[in-house]
Amino acid sequence: MKNKNVLITGAEGFIGSHLCEVLVKTGANVKALVLYNSYSDIGWLNDLNKKSLDSIEIIFGDIRDQNLMIDITKRIDTIFHLAALIAIPYSYKAPKSYIDTNVLGTLNVLQASNINSVKRLISTSTSEVYGSAIYTPIDEDHKLQAQSPYSASKIAADHLLESFVKSFNPPAVILRPFNTYGPRQSERAVIPTIIRQVLDNNCKVIKTGDLSPKRDFNYVLDTVDAFIKLAELSSNDIVFGSSYNAGSGKAISIEKTLQLIKKITNSDKKVIQDKNRLRPKKSEVNHLIASSTKIHKSTNWLPKTNIEVGLEKTISWWEKRFKEKKINNPSKYYI
Repeated sequence: MKNKNVLITGAEGFIGSHLCEVLVKTGANVKALVLYNSYSDIGWLNDLNKKSLDSIEIIFGDIRDQNLMIDITKRIDTIFHLAALIAIPYSYKAPKSYIDTNVLGTLNVLQASNINSVKRLISTSTSEVYGSAIYTPIDEDHKLQAQSPYSASKIAADHLLESFVKSFNPPAVILRPFNTYGPRQSERAVIPTIIRQVLDNNCKVIKTGDLSPKRDFNYVLDTVDAFIKLAELSSNDIVFGSSYNAGSGKAISIEKTLQLIKKITNSDKKVIQDKNRLRPKKSEVNHLIASSTKIHKSTNWLPKTNIEVGLEKTISWWEKRFKEKKINNPSKYYI
């Protein structure tokens, strides 16, 4: 990616901030789109060292603004489109917001990319689009099943991209990461909310939702590597308009993940189920495990970080945050 002009939407977020950080190290010219706010807050980009941050051109804006997207995608080689509303519980309360950002926002990115002849667009999907597995491991031909307003919005965005490729032939693809975790992830996600409660002395018990679902967890830097490998793949070897799964091919239950976290931290806290953390019965996705054969054959990508090592790194990051008193308070944020 050296000397490439890249734009990252959702750059201030969990995966986006890590992607910015790695791309700067590769020598890319990074332009980071951060959601406009009155505080000029750049989110997790604040976690980057000064040298990396100074190398990034930060733009405040919104993917829902079509004119802005057309303007900032001029002279861009590669777009990494990560901006999205992602919290599944909130999608039950405000589904239209998910359509506005995840569908119409993606439409704006696609149109801007097309107008400005961007050389490569990688749009971020989610394993949630598959719903509860009909078969495992889940490959890209698996049926898409909308089991939440969030997953419905991402399915719509994926289909938009596919339709654009068939209609206008832009060099665009979909990356479908499976359950990324690691430092900087929102406390509303399952792994950080468990770690936070385990480490927080103000939390006397660990409150969880359903512990039975199985997930294909992948460390964030492995997911970032998948993005970059797809961006660097020759046009002769990539199938534009198609999806590429990125997962470990190994499933672990939330229950076992919780026990691993407790083991690493030597925690003996009691675990209780909180009904407020349960999804509607038909909305829960019970089993996700990826087949990443397609991306592996094309790019030789494989995840490098096993779940134990990834959890240790994530817990160490959280311990540092506690030590530096950079933790949100109170614990009512866990939903």
